Amino acid sequence: MFNKRAVSQHEIASLVGATTVVTGNIEFSGGLRIDGTVRGSVRCIEGEKGGMLVISESGRVEGEVCAAHLVVAGRVDGPVSAATLIELHPKARVVGDVRYRALEMHHGAVVEGMMVHLSADGKTETRLEPRAEPRAEPKASLKLAVGSESVAA
Repeated sequence: MFNKRAVSQHEIASLVGATTVVTGNIEFSGGLRIDGTVRGSVRCIEGEKGGMLVISESGRVEGEVCAAHLVVAGRVDGPVSAATLIELHPKARVVGDVRYRALEMHHGAVVEGMMVHLSADGKTETRLEPRAEPRAEPKASLKLAVGSESVAA
């Protein structure tokens, strides 16, 4: 009579609405979509086995984010980690370190932090750190002419 089906690990079963602000940590299983703001960590309790988190363009998380599959189109202020895949959409902004096994980063996405690749066995990491540019000394002097006087700067 009724068609009963199992919820797949990538089906979004829970939602934080656009006008909702959650203060505190969230633990979820299955799938979660955030359209509002979460001030706290967001973690999938299934760890590497499953769980999908979607942070929409209007979504914002101020804290650590951890799921097997992570899709970011909004903003995350904190470290992010995905055991399987991280997708960073064009308007995504992550201020914090990104730990990933596979990464899909669209043109326009911004990461302000260190990128850390996790090996398939999860035992080794490859860190991509920002390169420090040596400070260049000025090569030319500037002379300004003020009226009839010349001033060296």
